[in-house]
Amino acid sequence: MKIEELLRFVVQQEASDLHIKPMRPPLLRINGKLLPLKTDPLHPDLIREMCQEILSQRELEILEESRALDFGYSVPGVSRFRASLFYQRGTLSGVFRRVPFDFPTLDEWGLPPVLAELAELSQGLVLVTGPTGSGKSSTLAALMRLMSDTRLAHIVTIEDPIEFLLKDNLGAVTQREIGTDTPGFGAALRNALRQDPDIIMVGEMRDVETVHTVLQAAETGHLVLSTLHTNSAVQTLDRILDLFPSGQHRQVRQQLSSVLAAIISLRLVDKADGSGLTAAVEILRWTPRISKLIFEGNLEALYEEMENSVSYYRMQSMNQSLTALVAHKVITKEAALDTSTIPDDLDLMLRKLLYSSENGEQGGSLEEGDLMAESLSDYSKIEELQEIKKLYDELQEKMGSELNERDEEIGRLNDRLADISGGPAPIGEDNKLKQENNRLNQQIQLIRQEYEAKIERLNARVRDLSGGVASGASRSTPDAERKGFFRR
Repeated sequence: MKIEELLRFVVQQEASDLHIKPMRPPLLRINGKLLPLKTDPLHPDLIREMCQEILSQRELEILEESRALDFGYSVPGVSRFRASLFYQRGTLSGVFRRVPFDFPTLDEWGLPPVLAELAELSQGLVLVTGPTGSGKSSTLAALMRLMSDTRLAHIVTIEDPIEFLLKDNLGAVTQREIGTDTPGFGAALRNALRQDPDIIMVGEMRDVETVHTVLQAAETGHLVLSTLHTNSAVQTLDRILDLFPSGQHRQVRQQLSSVLAAIISLRLVDKADGSGLTAAVEILRWTPRISKLIFEGNLEALYEEMENSVSYYRMQSMNQSLTALVAHKVITKEAALDTSTIPDDLDLMLRKLLYSSENGEQGGSLEEGDLMAESLSDYSKIEELQEIKKLYDELQEKMGSELNERDEEIGRLNDRLADISGGPAPIGEDNKLKQENNRLNQQIQLIRQEYEAKIERLNARVRDLSGGVASGASRSTPDAERKGFFRR
C-alpha cells in the first residue's frame, strides 16, 4: 500500500481527510463522519515506509527533530493535500486534508453575497474564523481568487503550508511557504511589506508577534486577510486582546477599532437530508458604532449591534444565519440548536419566525420551495420580507381607516340631504350638498386607486423575494398557490 493510492481513493470517495495511525485501518472523513476502510490495520513500520516515500531528506530531518511536520503534497492530475505528520505514543501518524486544484467561488460555496464586497476593500483587516475544518481556508481562497480576477493588484500569501494554488489573472499572486520560502510568519510579513503588496494573506495568526505585525501592516494602508480558530466575532476580539499584556489592551483596541474591516465566522452544520454539510455564517463589519464599541471595550454589545444591522450593513449573528437555514429547511431545528453557542436565544427566534401561524397570524413558516435568497444562510432577505409584511399590514390598516372615515362623512351628508328633502330647502343648499357628496365620492375613488397601486407594488416586491426566483429552488409555485410569509 502506498500513500498515493490512498490519496487517489480519498478523491474518488469525495472525502475531506485521510487519517493514518498504527494498528488501525486508514480512516476517511466523509460528510463530517470518520469512517474506517475495510482493510487490514496499518503496522507502524508500514506507515513509516509510506511516509518516507513522499518526504525529502530535509523534511525527514525536521520530522525527527521536531517530532511533527506540516507540508503540502500534490498528486499530479488528482488533487493537492495539506499534510501533517506527527508522533503519538512513540509511533508515526498522519492526517491529509484534500485541497482541490479547482475550488468553488464565493457564489458556488453558497456564502452570503455581502462577502464579495470585501474583495473591493483597499485597506483594513479581514479575519475569517471558525473551528478546524469549518471552511476558513476555502473562504479565504475564494476571496483571493475574486480579487485576482477583478483587481490590478499584487497579492502576497504567507502559508504553512501552501494549500490552494492561486493563478495570476488581472492581479499577480506570490505564494510563500513557511520552512521552504521563509523561516517564519514574522519574517515573511516584514519582508512582504517591502515587496510592493496591495493585499497580504497570512495563513494563521498564531502568536503575538504575528498579530502585532498584521495590525501594523493594516495600519500602513494594506488589505490584510488572516484566520483564527475562534467560534464568533466577539471571541475573536477577546482572543487577540488576550495575546497581549493587559497594559497594552487599550492600544490594541484602538488599533482594531481603526483597521478591522470584517470578521467572518463559519460553522459547518449537517444538512437535513443527510447529503453533506452547509455553512452558517456570522458577519461583523466596520461601522462607526462597531468601531466605538471595540475602542471602549464594550464587546458584549457587539452581538446585539450585529443583529440590529442586518438591513443596512448586511451583518448577521450566527443565530440569525442558523435561523435562515432552518427557515429554508436546509438544516433541522435540532442541528441548529446543537450548533448555536446561545441556544435559548435561537429557540426563541425560531419560535417567533416559524410558529407565528399557530397563533392565527398571517404568514407562518416558510414552506419547502420558498427560497428567498441564493445564499440560504443569508438572514437579510428574511428580515426584508418581515419589514415588507409590516408595511403591507400598516398600509392596509391605514387605507381601511381612511375609507371608513369617508364613508361616515358621506352617510352624514346623505342624512342631511334626506332631512332637507322633507321640508323646504334653502336656496342653493341642496346643490351644494350634492356637489360635496360627489366630491367626496371622487376622492374616495382616488384614495382607493392610490392604495391599490401601493399594495400592488409591495406584492410585486414580495413575489420577487419569495416567489421562487432564487436560484436552486426545487420548484416554482403559481401566484395563486403561493405559501410562506404571504398568502394574500
